[in-house]
Amino acid sequence: MKELLYLKDDQLKELIEKLFVGYRETFSDSKKVLNKYSIGLAHQKVIHLLSMYEGISISELLYKLRVTKQSLNRVFKDLIKLEIVIFKKDNQDTRIKHVYLNEKGKKLFNEIFETQKKRIYKALLNSSSEEVINFDNVLKKIING
Repeated sequence: MKELLYLKDDQLKELIEKLFVGYRETFSDSKKVLNKYSIGLAHQKVIHLLSMYEGISISELLYKLRVTKQSLNRVFKDLIKLEIVIFKKDNQDTRIKHVYLNEKGKKLFNEIFETQKKRIYKALLNSSSEEVINFDNVLKKIING
């Protein structure tokens, strides 16, 4: 642990590689499910956020994804075709659309989540409480810059 206090470039490179490989492996676990529906990682990201933020507005979703409206519309086109999302206009401002997963969409999310949960659950189960808390704190700091 003390060696991390110096944050040498080689150590940072190794950490970045571990983040990359961890991300790749976690998201590759769900490939079979995604392939079954002929969708990809971009779709999975949208489905995940819709499950986390039920009724999110399109502008909030664009902000969270950091993608263009055009990119999001391509994903929505596929999700609409799969009949897993619904849109509702805002009660106060009808220019604002809110997006929801319908029951079929929630089922698809759960199918994806169950495949990813196994890897994460196993890693957390084989870690001490302190390691889990520290890992969570470090991830938050990476996310928040």
